[in-house]
Amino acid sequence: MAQLREYYEKDVVPKLVDIFKYQNRMQVPQLKKIVLNMGLGEAIQNNKLIESAAKELEIISGQKPVITRAKKSIAAFKLREGMQIGCMVTLRRNRMFDFCNRLVNVALPRVRDFRGVSGKAFDGNGNYSLGIKEQIIFPEIEYDAIDKIKGLNIAIVTTAKSDEEGKQLLKLLGMPFRN
Repeated sequence: MAQLREYYEKDVVPKLVDIFKYQNRMQVPQLKKIVLNMGLGEAIQNNKLIESAAKELEIISGQKPVITRAKKSIAAFKLREGMQIGCMVTLRRNRMFDFCNRLVNVALPRVRDFRGVSGKAFDGNGNYSLGIKEQIIFPEIEYDAIDKIKGLNIAIVTTAKSDEEGKQLLKLLGMPFRN
């Protein structure tokens, strides 16, 4: 079992029950999935960029990414329907907890001038979105092997009913929010 999942079961659940006065343990919010997404607009001109991004995303997540394609043609961007424009991975269960643990304890502290993540990036239903400007904050990525610094979007989906519950859940799991 993942280390963070064990911590969630033993420590986080009782604290959330105390804070929000849940009647049933099944009401306690939990992580549902984490979606990692790399959108690459420059991939229209350079097709090898998608392959390197997919390889890096696979190293970061431990799971093979899906190549995303354009749904519509947009002439202004020289984009045709069906062109490869990004890649994404959906993590669930143990891989999700492992990634969350690495993100909070290893990757985020490696960001330059890091003062915490914004507490305003919730969507109203307890889900959190986080944008990372450089994929090199993950220690699995070899700095010399990358050809271009790429951004990464991370969406953390929870079963929380409100932003307050979602924020408390992530805070107890170790997410460093700004004051």
